[in-house]
Amino acid sequence: MNTPPLASGPEGPSSLRPLLHTVLEALGEGARARGGPLPAGGPGAVASRVRDAVGDVLPDEGDPDALRHLVRALAEGSADPADPFCAAHLHCPPLAVAAAADLAVSVLNPSMDSWDQAPAASELEAQLTRALANEVYLDPLGSAGPYRYAAPPRGATSPHRPAADNDALVTTGGTESNQLALLLAREIQGPGVRLVCGSNAHHSLPRAAWLLGMPHPVTIPTLDPTTLETALTTLQGPLLVAATAGTTDTGQIDPLPEIAHLCARHRARLHIDAAYGGGLLFSTRHRDKLTGIDTADTVTLDLHKLGWQPVAAGLLAVRNGNDLTALHQRADYLNADDDTEAGLPDLLGRSLRTTRRPDILKIAVTLKTLGRTGLGALVDQVCEQAREFAQLIHDHPGFELHEPPTISTVLFRPASATDDAVAAVRRKLLTDGRAVLGRARAANRLWLKVTLLNPTTRPADLAGLLQLVEGTTPR
Repeated sequence: MNTPPLASGPEGPSSLRPLLHTVLEALGEGARARGGPLPAGGPGAVASRVRDAVGDVLPDEGDPDALRHLVRALAEGSADPADPFCAAHLHCPPLAVAAAADLAVSVLNPSMDSWDQAPAASELEAQLTRALANEVYLDPLGSAGPYRYAAPPRGATSPHRPAADNDALVTTGGTESNQLALLLAREIQGPGVRLVCGSNAHHSLPRAAWLLGMPHPVTIPTLDPTTLETALTTLQGPLLVAATAGTTDTGQIDPLPEIAHLCARHRARLHIDAAYGGGLLFSTRHRDKLTGIDTADTVTLDLHKLGWQPVAAGLLAVRNGNDLTALHQRADYLNADDDTEAGLPDLLGRSLRTTRRPDILKIAVTLKTLGRTGLGALVDQVCEQAREFAQLIHDHPGFELHEPPTISTVLFRPASATDDAVAAVRRKLLTDGRAVLGRARAANRLWLKVTLLNPTTRPADLAGLLQLVEGTTPR
């Protein structure tokens, strides 16, 4: 058997070119076979088709057509977030330029645990994490007027002045960022620090507290100022308050300025989970919904949501970069003292992971290609789609709207339907492969959830989706 070609090296491009053609052809074949936002038939039918396509996953002799067959099977059996009727989750259709950049990472295969494995990628990560931390932690240029209208200094690329000493780490997403935030709080405040969060907080927060051996979290109904004030006054010992800027179920943003004021008064540490809402930072129209975010000790961001990146693309921003010394580790083969003293960057304290790919490249390429204006325009588009969809629901006598959208999530339900009927409508659309809708419980009732993250969705698509739900609802 001949040695299979490598993706990198002198022969890499010529070896990859026909394989990329095969992949693109197979993606198209699979999408055409699927014929909708997700495969029809439900889990059993999809599993059967995948088993038939794969056959023996580890045969004695290889199959030269395996790439085409398996990519086609994956595409045919996938939910397509670029389909306007695929709108259940915080699951965005990635930008083509970001996916192309991700290919370069796969080919070059840098590992971000030592400088000698990722010389350029480590510098790119350092530059971009600083830039994104500056988007969170800002000092308005001039004390008068909204920061978004202030003129930047000569040569600056951001419309505001960065706060001193902030930093950010690259993560796999909101769950890892939240876990890191709790780890830093534990290391800085001591093992007795207790998490205080609302009932709308992401499940990864209490799970991280359990994983880290912290005291049982205090969950209060909401983080409204009165309820939080009572909790902070009553509880003893060091506290970490976790607020949310964009809940998974409704997109709700907690009252960040008021929460920050209470945390400062009670000397509680503040973490803001902005995995969903953090993308509003790029929008001049919606950024003020995040007023107060720059007061947090740590902030979770997730650009494979409102950032249109392939998974994974998470970050944890920290107001005080010195907090990250808690992550310092020494491994002689990666960051020996004499190497560090000689000027080789120490990357081991930049993550809980050792081997990790430079996910920063696709983010950097996207930001550089679109700029703040271009990315902000995408954010504005999906927020406007949510407003339009909510208006359609409001105006339709056959549906009930939960509340106007805060970001791009809309909850609705057929009027007079039971919770069981709402659940059945969603599963029927899934099984038939016609629509991917989410579900959420709010105000003690079950709702259908649409999360709009596809900037190419048109008003006719929104009307068509509502009509599809209407036609599936039992009368």
